[in-house]
Amino acid sequence: PVERKKALRIGLFDRSPAAMWLIKNDMMENIIPYPIMSGDARAYPGEIIEKDLVNDKINLTFVWGPIAGYFAKRVQSPEVVVIPMRSEPGIRFDFSIAMAVRFGEKDWKQQIQALIDTHRERIRTILVEYGVPLLED
Repeated sequence: PVERKKALRIGLFDRSPAAMWLIKNDMMENIIPYPIMSGDARAYPGEIIEKDLVNDKINLTFVWGPIAGYFAKRVQSPEVVVIPMRSEPGIRFDFSIAMAVRFGEKDWKQQIQALIDTHRERIRTILVEYGVPLLED
C-alpha cells in the first residue's frame, strides 16, 4: 500500500546501485543517508544492521551481500532477513569476487588456483556458515 511505502525509513549508503533502484521506484524521499566511509576508525559497515535496523531507526537497508549475511546472522533479536536483490537493466546488484596475482607470477597463480580447487567445498561451507549469499555459476 502507498501509505506503508511512504512510511518506510530506508538506510542507504551513498553511491550504491540501491540509490538508482530507489530513484526508479520513486522512494528517495524515504532514505536516511549513510556515508560509505565515515572517517571514524570505530565505524564498521555492519553497524547499520546491528544498531540502526535492530533499534528501529530504519526499517530496511541495502547492504553488500557478504556484509548483510554476516551481520544479519549475528543479530539475535529481532530476526533480520537478507533478501538478495535481482539485477535489472541498468542496475546491477550481483558482483563476482576475484583474486589476482602480479603479472608473471605463474607458479603462484597455479598454487592459489590449486588451493581453491582442492578446498572448494570447504570454502563454500564457510561462506554459508557466515551467511554470505552465493550466486550460482
